Amino acid sequence: MTDDGIGRLLVASLHQSIGEVLPTRLEYYEHWLSPMGLREGRSGLAPLGAVLSFLRQEGEGPYGTVMSTAGRLSAEWHFADGGLGQRMVGWQPKWLRRRSALKRAVRLLQTAYQPLVVRTAVRRGRGTVTMTGSVFCTLRDTWPWPTCAYAAGAITRHLELHGFAPDVRIDTCRAQGGQTCTLTVHFDGVPEGESA
Repeated sequence: MTDDGIGRLLVASLHQSIGEVLPTRLEYYEHWLSPMGLREGRSGLAPLGAVLSFLRQEGEGPYGTVMSTAGRLSAEWHFADGGLGQRMVGWQPKWLRRRSALKRAVRLLQTAYQPLVVRTAVRRGRGTVTMTGSVFCTLRDTWPWPTCAYAAGAITRHLELHGFAPDVRIDTCRAQGGQTCTLTVHFDGVPEGESA
């Protein structure tokens, strides 16, 4: 974790994701996400802000793919380091596993960016994740599309690793003028008869 609260997990997963999704652009982004800087802990809020700004300029499709891939990679690496506590969630009954897995997703998201405030709730088999202070969504002006793809990708993969087949939707995003970023989680896909 840097002094700005940026987690190495976030920076490393962004670097890997850009390499996979936009390989011809990786050298450009390495100016801010250099492997040497990662090893020496030099990543911080200003370089990350530059990377996110330039990624948004790539367009909604590339940005969303890079960020959701980075979120998925973060979830896999976080899960691998989670130890016995992470695996014990899988032994719980399904109703309790939903709550436990979503609570553990809070740690995953805060590992990426420490000042992030995350609240979760599960009601009638559906989860809600509310985020305040996301580094991805704090922009000067409103943005035409949601910028929470990292969180959606991370939560999706995190829940998959806990045995669910989730559908995670971004309902509101601060980048689009919302008060908070809110995601709805259907743990086993969207129920039949409910709009996609």
